[in-house]
Amino acid sequence: MKIAALVGSNRKDSFNKKLALYMQKRYRATVEIEILPIEKLPMYNQDDELTPPEIVTEIKKKVADSDGVLFVTPEYNHSIPAFLKNAIDWFSRVDKVMAGKPVMIVGGSPGVLGTARAQMHLRQILNSPGISALTLPGNEVFIGAVHEKLDESGSLVHEPTVQFIDTVMDNYINWIKKQSQ
Repeated sequence: MKIAALVGSNRKDSFNKKLALYMQKRYRATVEIEILPIEKLPMYNQDDELTPPEIVTEIKKKVADSDGVLFVTPEYNHSIPAFLKNAIDWFSRVDKVMAGKPVMIVGGSPGVLGTARAQMHLRQILNSPGISALTLPGNEVFIGAVHEKLDESGSLVHEPTVQFIDTVMDNYINWIKKQSQ
């Protein structure tokens, strides 16, 4: 099973990038998680949508060919980062590679709420007509105080959070399997 991961932070020591890498390693026996370089996408421009740059075509193909999409995002000003929104804008045009794609959302922040507001906004975006993704219902992963739950190597060490993500990941994998039947 192939999962395309979109990380909403390009910061060198991003907590969310560490979460995505942790999930990639932890679940490698069950799923192949590929973290896509969405930070390399040019800003969406409708003038270029029919003849997009090669990087756009490559990333859209990986999303289209995936069995599901994992969003791992921080929260910026109660929303998602601009370059994550930019990637979604590219995905919503012409061939609309997110349509019907099973999506799981995870996010962590140093704050108490994790990324609750960003994820709420992201779910609205993913439900728009140009995207029409299927978001995993009832399995929100808001990791508050994420900086206290990761060790120096980027591994998640807070056992209740690890167990919760294990459960949600199992739910996600089973949900994808049901969607493809």
